[in-house]
Amino acid sequence: MNIDRRFFVNAALLGAAGSLLPVRRLWADSTGPDAIPAEIAARTGSGKSISLTASDIKDLDASLRGELLRAGDAGYDAARRLWNPAFDRHPALIARCRGAADVVQAVQFARAHHLLTAVRGGGHSFSGQSGCDSGLVIDLSAMKGIRVDPPQRRARAEGGVLLGELDRETQGFGLATTLGNAPDTGIAGLTLGGGFGRLDRRFGLACDNLRSVDIVTADGRLRHASGQENQDLFWAVRGGGGNFGVVTSFDYQLHPLGPKVLAGNRVFPFNQARSVLTTLTEFAENIPDEMYVALFVGRDSKRLSAGYEALYSGAPSDGERLLAPLQRLGKPLYDDVALKTYVAAQGGTGKESAGPSEMVIYYKSGFIGGRSTDLIDEVVRRFESSPPIVKWVLLFRHGGAVGRVKPDATAFWNRWMHYTMLLIASWDDRSRSDENVRAARAFWGALEPLTRNYYINTDVNEDERRLRATYGDNYPRLVKLKDKYDPTNLFRLNANIKPTGQG
Repeated sequence: MNIDRRFFVNAALLGAAGSLLPVRRLWADSTGPDAIPAEIAARTGSGKSISLTASDIKDLDASLRGELLRAGDAGYDAARRLWNPAFDRHPALIARCRGAADVVQAVQFARAHHLLTAVRGGGHSFSGQSGCDSGLVIDLSAMKGIRVDPPQRRARAEGGVLLGELDRETQGFGLATTLGNAPDTGIAGLTLGGGFGRLDRRFGLACDNLRSVDIVTADGRLRHASGQENQDLFWAVRGGGGNFGVVTSFDYQLHPLGPKVLAGNRVFPFNQARSVLTTLTEFAENIPDEMYVALFVGRDSKRLSAGYEALYSGAPSDGERLLAPLQRLGKPLYDDVALKTYVAAQGGTGKESAGPSEMVIYYKSGFIGGRSTDLIDEVVRRFESSPPIVKWVLLFRHGGAVGRVKPDATAFWNRWMHYTMLLIASWDDRSRSDENVRAARAFWGALEPLTRNYYINTDVNEDERRLRATYGDNYPRLVKLKDKYDPTNLFRLNANIKPTGQG
């Protein structure tokens, strides 16, 4: 029997629509072991301590098709855990939403009680903003529905989908769109902050490939935003982060790709780092849009090294020809550049999970306008004497389709960038986190002056001047839209654009 796969829906969505997923109602028996106290301590977005009554919570629970969890409930500890174990959050309540109607109810509850509110898509927030202490977490991780329309080359995916899940589904039809570089990343936070990826030079950022969204704004209304409807809101969510509401579904433009791409890594001894990075930046100046390249210096358990990752999304033979001049770098320590499926090139395993990481992770990022010998020298010099917690410095080449979009066409301003530089530090001993963070900050402090602005998906910078600079001339417009759609700053756990009067 021939079945049109466009109408396949992830099993999690079937559970949301029917009765396949059992939901335990915690509040049905007010005298049983699951009974809640008369009040639960919580706090508002401004930090004020408040109490939520049992009646209020029972009403919220009754309005949801998904689960409502509190401390002590089965599943609470797993649900509150974030991908980055640097952050150990304990929310008062977790609303595990099964659909847009659940999100509406959760937002209305948060608004009515002025609750500190976090939104969790994939839970991959590097800076811990997808969780909170003593507030409400609106958890979309069970919202996994994906629908692919091959003739229109479109995909609609719910807010809890991970990029590896969307890659796998779209590649079933020989299609793809720009998403990030780690398959366990949630599509929601990735796309709202811009969305770099191995296809961005060819097809633009993830946000450039959005055609519409469904979003619950701070007034508790579900809105559709596109180029034809709520255009101002659609402009804002393409790069403005989670400031404007909870996106329950994303509609992406897809592009033909595959079935295989030329992709992989080549790693060289660290004593070649300067020549490797210099040669690679020269190579990256004039590459075609189909070529993705990321440069790196780093350390694993064995050694320091330098090298690059490449992915060519055009004809593989053209990719081999383009990479041939890099053979002058000599024989690599490691080389897995070969034909592989795009899903494999993205790191997908078919069993994507959003966490948690075994290591505490520290990230910093900054944009770079072009080639810089000073930058290469500084990166290599600093790495030579860096502490073991400093694992990687990466330079992701952009340009191409990313740079051909006007800075004010979307909220994502930094179309001028040639590279994103990313620092990754990590460690497993949480008791040493304070000293390790200081060491990582000192390392980044030497590199940051060589950058301008930063990628809001890597860290939530507390310096509001740097945030304003990152949004450039788009910032005043974003403030006006924040005033319109979230004047009380309900959605503040993000790279926060404060409404007028709260700056």
